[in-house]
Amino acid sequence: MKRSVTAVLVAALGMMLASCGWLDRKLDERRDWQAADWYRAAKEELDNGNWLGAVKLYEQLESKFPYGRFAQQAQLDAAYAYYKEGETAQSIAALDRFIKAYPNHQNLDYALYLKALANFKEDLGPLAGFLGGQDLADRDPKAARESFEMFKELVNRFPDSRYAEDSRARMDLLVDALARHELHVARYYLRRGAWLSAVNRSQDILVRFPGSPVRREALEILVEGYDRMGLPELRDDAKKVLARNYPADPLAAEGRNRRSWWQFW
Repeated sequence: MKRSVTAVLVAALGMMLASCGWLDRKLDERRDWQAADWYRAAKEELDNGNWLGAVKLYEQLESKFPYGRFAQQAQLDAAYAYYKEGETAQSIAALDRFIKAYPNHQNLDYALYLKALANFKEDLGPLAGFLGGQDLADRDPKAARESFEMFKELVNRFPDSRYAEDSRARMDLLVDALARHELHVARYYLRRGAWLSAVNRSQDILVRFPGSPVRREALEILVEGYDRMGLPELRDDAKKVLARNYPADPLAAEGRNRRSWWQFW
């Protein structure tokens, strides 16, 4: 029994020594590496999906060779690796640092796009790729507005960028999410009997999001809110707008042919 235990310990010690020898050889090998060598090794880790391993190598590259194109690209690649790892705060911080240091960089559009994506993923959850189970409208509207502004900056500054089309699509998604969030709030006020608040929210939707698919329901809430407040003229006016835009809507039927109180003809 003692011999077997001793044999196991000897084997384990041999493996440890071999491992240490391998590590020493690895360190010796990297001692003479140039920036291109560090970048090549980091890129290999990145391509293999070893995000944190890639980040470590990119950071070592930056510390040893802080200037030049490899260091610049290392910042962008490290930000992407953080993003893929789900460390969105670190990704955004790295991109902010890059954007501040290189405001005229040829890949600035990519940096802005990746920052918007990271913020989109961090604040708006699983729909970062137009997928996922959680409704964007259930999220914090402040986060949606921030993401929208980031994509908007990219589109405005680089309208012909390869990332502009996707940014516009995500902007449309965010606008729709903001409109639906406002509708959720209007519904809540309606259920609680806060008629004026429900009306105000619905009016806000009609003004700020005139092309949104939720416009119809906003008009319906407007009709009901005015009716509950005992304002028949405003109710009928809202019905007329509803009938003009959605003639099949049952709420619009009663007031379809009635003239609005503000019309003189």
